[in-house]
Amino acid sequence: MEKKEIAVAIPNEIIMNKIYYIRGHKVMLDADLAGLYGVETKRLKEQVKRNIERFPKHYMFELTEKENEVIKAQAATLKRGEHSKYLPYAFTEHGVLQLSNVLKSKRAIEVSIKIIDVFVQLREVLANHTELRLEVEKIKRKLDNQGKNMEIVFKYLDELLEKKESRQNIEKPRKKIGYKIPKKK
Repeated sequence: MEKKEIAVAIPNEIIMNKIYYIRGHKVMLDADLAGLYGVETKRLKEQVKRNIERFPKHYMFELTEKENEVIKAQAATLKRGEHSKYLPYAFTEHGVLQLSNVLKSKRAIEVSIKIIDVFVQLREVLANHTELRLEVEKIKRKLDNQGKNMEIVFKYLDELLEKKESRQNIEKPRKKIGYKIPKKK
């Protein structure tokens, strides 16, 4: 009998909601990854510990108590007593890729590919967002310069108006020249 290939149908939004920004890295937590891979968190951690040389500090790190509390506060759906008393591991994009090498199941490989695709999409969105921000900043600078130029123009106009008013006050009224129209009787 042939094995049927099972395509992993996990929406990108679910994966995106499990990505956190900690210590300057986009990471996923061990419990979330274990759920996506279809294994127990305990088993995932065992495999990581057996292959710890594959996970340098920039691939995986353990959260501090404070970081763990912040994450728990963000995830309002946590049920009491359901989560480990041990501090979770946080895996960067490269750490997620290494997990697929450690777990070696078909599902782990497919899920890892899906997760990496989501990380790439996030990077692209961020790059596009950065380009837009740079364009907006460029426009702001131009507007600031235009505002300064307009101030200068109005300043010159004010000076011209003041000069005109001062001339009118100083000069004697001029004698009108031209033809006189006789008054009708």
